[in-house]
This record gives sequence, structure tokens and C-alpha cells, in this order.
Amino acid sequence: MKKHLIVGVHITNRVKRAPEVQKVLTEFGCSIKTRLGLHEASATACSPSGLILLEMVGDDKASNRMARKLKAIEGVEVQKMVFAHS
Repeated sequence: MKKHLIVGVHITNRVKRAPEVQKVLTEFGCSIKTRLGLHEASATACSPSGLILLEMVGDDKASNRMARKLKAIEGVEVQKMVFAHS
């Protein structure tokens, strides 16, 4: 059975945490098919928190290792969504 695995990464204090998060995402870049970053922004302000949605490919081991490394970063929350189909 095939599946789509989406990993949501919520980051508080984006400016401070972004380098650590980016380092982990780069390490697992070959397992990330799609990456979408969301945060509030206007002409005069930018949100201190943000959300990254990742569509993963490959085996679950890599995505599980990535999730563990991201969760170890202060201010980062990780959740997964799995959509199974045949």
C-alpha cells in the first residue's frame, strides 16, 4: 500500500531557531519531496512563529530520525499526517 506522509513543523521564535531547523532539513533533503513554509507577514511586520509542511518520500526511518532531531530543538513541535491509499 502506498501512502503520503506529511510532516508539520511548528517553529516559535523563527529568527532564532531557523538555522538549527534548516541544518536538519538540509541533512534530510533527499527525503523531502515538497516543502512549504507558512507564516503571517505584511508590509510592516513578520510573525515570530511559522509552520513548515513537508511531503516526505522513502522509508519511514529517515522521516522518524528527522522528526526526532527537529523535536530536540527548543521551540519546535513536529506532527505527522499519513494518507494511505492503494
